[in-house]
Formats: sequence, C-alpha cells, structure tokens
Amino acid sequence: MLQQILRDMYIDPELLAELNEEQKQILFYKMREEQLRRWREREEKARMEEAVLRKTARRNQSNGKRVRWLRGQDGEVWVWVMGEAPGDKPYEQISEELIAERARQQAQKEAEELWRQKEAEITKKFRDAMAQEKARIVAEKWKIEMEDRKAAKLEEEKIQEELKKREEEERQKGEELIRQQEEIRAKELYLSLKQAQQHSQHSDDDQEWEEQLRRSKAADEERSHKARLARDEYRRQSLRAIQKGRVAGLSHLFQGTNLSKDQEVKLNNSSSPLLSTAASSKIWERPSRPLSRDLIIRWFKEEQIPRRAGFERNTNRIAQWFHGIISRQEAEELLMNKSEGAFLVRVSEKIWGYALSYRQQNGFKHFLVDASGDFYSFLGVDPNRHPTLTDLIDFHKEEIITSSGGELLLEPCGQQKNPPDYSPLFE
Repeated sequence: MLQQILRDMYIDPELLAELNEEQKQILFYKMREEQLRRWREREEKARMEEAVLRKTARRNQSNGKRVRWLRGQDGEVWVWVMGEAPGDKPYEQISEELIAERARQQAQKEAEELWRQKEAEITKKFRDAMAQEKARIVAEKWKIEMEDRKAAKLEEEKIQEELKKREEEERQKGEELIRQQEEIRAKELYLSLKQAQQHSQHSDDDQEWEEQLRRSKAADEERSHKARLARDEYRRQSLRAIQKGRVAGLSHLFQGTNLSKDQEVKLNNSSSPLLSTAASSKIWERPSRPLSRDLIIRWFKEEQIPRRAGFERNTNRIAQWFHGIISRQEAEELLMNKSEGAFLVRVSEKIWGYALSYRQQNGFKHFLVDASGDFYSFLGVDPNRHPTLTDLIDFHKEEIITSSGGELLLEPCGQQKNPPDYSPLFE
C-alpha cells in the first residue's frame, strides 16, 4: 500500500483521514524523499540530454549556420556592462543626479507654494494701504475746500505711484528671499533623501534577510527534529525486534517474498476444515483498493485465513482483540468505558489490511495496518514487518508503537454482540 502511494504520489482523502498525526508526518517525509529522488533522476537525465545535444550541435556546426561571438583584444567574448564602459556614467553618479533632481523639484514646488502665499500677503497689504489712503484724502477737509481739483488728482496719482513703487520693491525682496530659501531647502531635501535611501537599503535588506534566515532555520530545525525522531524510533524498534526474535526478518528480508513452503504447510495442517476450504479456493485478482464489503470478505477468506489472521497463536480460536468490518465510531463506542491501553483490531474498509483502535487517557488513536503484501506493518509508523498479525500484536504488548505517544497494547477489547461482528468473515 505504501509503495502504491509513493508511486502515485497521491493518497485518498478518506484514507488520509484514517491516519493519525504520527502516521501523517512520517508518510509526508517518505513522499518528500520520493519527490527528491525523482527530481534528482530528472536533473541527471536532463544533464545527460543536454550533453548529447551539445555534442550533436558541435558536429552539425561544420555544415550549418552558427553564431560567432564578438571577441575582445584578449580573445575572450566581448561583454558590455552598462555603467562600466568608457563614456558611461557610473551608477553612483546616475543615482546622485536622480536624487539631486528629485530634491530640486521638491524644493521648487515648495518655493512656488510659499511665493503664492507671500504674493497674496503683499497684494492684500498694499490694497489695504491704498484704501486707507483714499479714505484719508476723502476725509480731509482741505481736499474738499481746494478749488483746484486737478492738483488734488495729481496728488492722488503721486501717492498711488509711490505705493506701487514700494509694492514692487517689496515683491523683489520677497522673490529674492524665496529663491534663497528654495536653494537652502533643496540642499536639505537632497541630504535627507540621500540618508533615507541609504538607511532604507540597509534596513530593508537586513530585515528581509534576517526574517528569511529565521524562518529557514526554524523550518530546518523542525524538519531535522522530526526526522531524527523518526530515525530513532526506527532504530529502537528494529533493534528491539531483533533482540526479541518476534519479527521474521526486517525490510530487506520481506520485500517481494512470500510465506515459505514450511509455513504454508504448517498453516494448512493446523487449520480447521474451514481454513482448508478457503486456502484451496480459486485464486483471485484483487483490485488496488477495497470497493465493497463483499470484496473485503472475499479477500479475507482467500488471503488472510490461510495466514491465520485473527487467530490466537498455535490455536484455532479467534483472538479476543479481533473484530470484523466495523466503523471507527463503533470501535470507539466499544472502547469508551475501557481503561488506557485497551485496544482492538478491526478489518479496514479503506485499505487491504486492518485498523488498530487504541484507548488513550483522553481519547482514541487509530493506526492502519498494511496487509497488502506478505507481511503486516503499521502504515508509516512502525518500520518493522511482521509475518503474522498476531506477531505484530504480541510485539507491541511489550514495545510501544510510537515514542511520542508511548502506546502499549495492554487490554484486548472483546465482543459485545451475539453473533460476533466477525462472523460474516468465517461463514
């Protein structure tokens, strides 16, 4: 089952929902390793194809068109880098000119706004002065009593001329002041923009780099930690399995192998007439995954009964922990009033195998057991391969399933129905 998942790089959502967190994490790492292996193969293949193409292109160049690169006096390919060729402005100078132009435009814009305000003040000032002077002339009695109206008019024009002259002088002074302030402001803005640019470049680059480095280190540490836990768990269980002698070989002994003839003879000799009938039935081809309950029942009769799945060791009695095709919810209801360490094994509807349901202190855990090959193993969690389902259960009565959860199989959970829920499997 695991090989099929890695081959297709796809896992059915319903099957994924059956996995607990430990199984999901380890399955993710295995899929990631497979992705890296395929990527390396593609890279190597692309490299070899590119080498072949280059060799073919060199052979064809003698008869076909080809590109000739312009070379310099030193014989190397001539390369022009903008800003470094003779006559090009260096990047620093271009940057300086751009900053200076921005500062000049900003200062000019501020100066125009300041001049509009100043001009409005000057206009208002002399308009008010003109009005006051007219009012004074009108109010004075001497103007009314003067017989020569022309003299009064000349006097008024003279005063207006004087006021206009003063207004023009005031305007010139204001323009000169604004021009000076514009130059000073342009210099200030230039220095400010220059400092801001330098600070922004250093600050943004440093912050972005530090953030990326922090996230990368955190991800690397998390991946390393999980990978280390998985390796330690594998080594611990493998070593323990060898010491106990409960596993009939590790992965390299059970890949692609069948039960030995001696084992088959032993099973056939010790089985009931029902077992002999099932073992001698016609060989069938199972689909890649269970499609119906009828197919699951046939698979169990054709493949699992001859391997004594669900039986106690060296007897024809059904193990207390064995259950039929029941759902996760039904399994949890059976375990609800049990203490921590209680467990049962049920036939899975998602894969060719089983699901081990385990009672925790504060809930339940479910582990998928892959039985699609010639061995039994937890999907993703336990790397050890067991020759029988009973061997797997007995092994984890003494050895924890995962180091993080510390699950030990302590109390088998039996049947609560009559007839038992596994009866359709043995009819």
